[in-house]
Parts: sequence; C-alpha cells; structure tokens
Amino acid sequence: MEVKSKFYTYGEDAKSRLVLHDGRDFGPITLAYETWGELNETKDNAVLIFHALSGSQHVAGFNPDVPEAEGRWDEACKTGWWDDFVGPGKPIDTNRFFVICANYLGGCYGSTGPSSINPATGQEYGGDFPKITFGDIVDSQIPLFKELGIETFHAAIGSSLGGMMVMNFSVRYPKMVNRIIPVACGIESTTLTRVHNLEQILAIENDPNFCNGHYYDGPAPLRGLALARMISHKTFVSLQAMEARMTNKCEQEHDEFSWYKIKTPLESYILHQGRKFLQRFDANTYLYLIAGWTHYHLANDCGAKDYAEVFNDCTHQEYLVFSIDSDVCFYPDEQENIHTRLVENGIQSEFISVNSDKGHDSFLLEPEIYAAPIRAMLEK
Repeated sequence: MEVKSKFYTYGEDAKSRLVLHDGRDFGPITLAYETWGELNETKDNAVLIFHALSGSQHVAGFNPDVPEAEGRWDEACKTGWWDDFVGPGKPIDTNRFFVICANYLGGCYGSTGPSSINPATGQEYGGDFPKITFGDIVDSQIPLFKELGIETFHAAIGSSLGGMMVMNFSVRYPKMVNRIIPVACGIESTTLTRVHNLEQILAIENDPNFCNGHYYDGPAPLRGLALARMISHKTFVSLQAMEARMTNKCEQEHDEFSWYKIKTPLESYILHQGRKFLQRFDANTYLYLIAGWTHYHLANDCGAKDYAEVFNDCTHQEYLVFSIDSDVCFYPDEQENIHTRLVENGIQSEFISVNSDKGHDSFLLEPEIYAAPIRAMLEK
C-alpha cells in the first residue's frame, strides 16, 4: 500500500499563530502528516498516533519519498515504522478506523523545525528555533485536527517518546479522547533519563561543527550526532538483542579514531548504529526533542499541584498501559507508576507487562504480543 505525506500550514497571520509555553507566538507552522482509512460521516472513528523520538509521520504502508525531508528519507524510512500494526484487518484496522499521525513541530521530515526556512531571515532557523516543550508539540497539532473536523478521537496511542505525548494530550485535552494506550513510557523524566540526555546534548553541543545550531551552510555536527545516538541506542535494545545483531566484522573509518582501534564486533556494531543514523536525521531536531524529554513532567506541564488535579477531568477515559519487562530506557516501574496514578484517581486502567527479550524496541519488533489487547481496546 503506497501512501504520500500531506501538509497543513497555519499561523501565517498573527491571529492564527501558535502560542508557545514561554508566551511567545510562533508561525507559520507546517505539519507533515499521513492518514489511513476513511473518516466516517460522524467523524468519531479517528485514531491518533504519536511517533517515537526518531520516528516520523509514516506509520504504515510504503512511502517512496518525502522531498520535504531534504534528503533524509532513506531506505529505513520508506516502510512504515508500525506497518504490522496499522492497515486493513490489522490490530488498528483501517477498514474501521481513520488513523492519523503527524511529524512533530521541531521535526525534520517535513514539519516546521530548525532546518526550515525562517521567513524573517530567508535562512534556516537553526539555533534560533524556539525551545519547545512536549506541550507545545501537542498544541501544534490541534489546528490540524480542527481542520479535519475531528472533535473527539476514538483512541490515542503513543509509544516511547510518543507515549509521553499521548499522556500530555489526554490530560490537557481530556474531552478530545476516550481511550488512551501509552506504551513503554513515563509521566516524568527520571534521574537516569536526565543523565543520559545530558550526555547526548553535550555530545552534539561539543561537536566543533555545531555552531550553536547554525550549521546548515557548512559541515553538519555528524560526530556529535553519531555519539548521541550511540549513547541512546544501548537503552533501546537488550543485550541479548544486541549480541544477536552483531556480525564478526570489525570495521572502522579512518577519521573516527587515531589512537584507539576497533577490535570487537560489539564496538563495530554500536559504531555502525551511530553512523547509519546520520543519513536520516538532523542534529538540531534530535537536540530539541531530547531537551524536551529532559524537562518532561506531566504535572508541571498541566500547571497542576499534584496528579489528582492532573487527572481531575479524565474520569470518563479508559487506559491500556503497556510495560516491557526488559526495558532499560523506560523501566517497568515508570509504567506501574502511570497505572497506579490512574487507579488512585478513579480512572479505569488495564496494565499489561510484556515479557520480551527485545528490550525497549519490543513495541516495534513484536506486534503479535500487543495485537490482541490493542484490538480489544479499540473495539470496546
């Protein structure tokens, strides 16, 4: 099934610009998005999906190219990242549901981000792009939903960083969604997450090509981005999965090390993960999303004093919370905390702990584990 990305632009006049968390207004904004299935006459069969950190609007099917991604749409991007989940007869059945996913504000796959042209200067925003929060990213999508005529979603789903987005959306716009499925995420950034994220931020900032984000007319901070990806990758896959993916090759490009030499398949593997990421992602986008993750705190995002206040208007909602027992990116106690907070505040929640040796990436690799509960939730 071949699909094409669509684009929605707003904020070209002062009245329609997006008001950010810091009080400034911003625009124009273009969002790249894709849809599957048909929106019914009553417009109550829509399912919203939020993508993960390095994901895109391309959830399912085959999209051969997105020219607006400016060369980043490589082979890894062409097949939808959740293709086994979304489609006719699949767990998120597009014969019944209208599915939508948008690339985030700050993204690099066609949505307005640091690599976009600033109309005030005629140059890329670069480091002048506003420092956005996850709440800003969620808010930026509301005009798109209104344009499509969607007042209430049948369900909203998000995994990993997308799970944090779906939690933000569900509590800040509670009337817009009834069923929420967060997968392998949390409601606050943990101490370990903030440490990992600072390492990644520093890796990019310390690349001599970073230039405070203004690198688009020169060499990009590729070494910094590769190192950041290497730091994060070890939390996405389990050690068993890492070992299974390794080959016996020990490769090293001449300009990456001088004194040290790659000698083991493990070193070669993790270096390869950093290298291949450079083909499809922008360092500024990575930096902005990681910084947003660092400061993520659901109660603070809502301006609430506690979680009783956060969930006060959510009693009509129903949650299906997925945890992965081998996850070391979002440890299982983070999902247990979500479930506990929901139940404490009188909200219906089902908690499922997935047994997997794939680690955090299980939600991408093992659709058979998640299919039945997701289908059952959507069919309620």
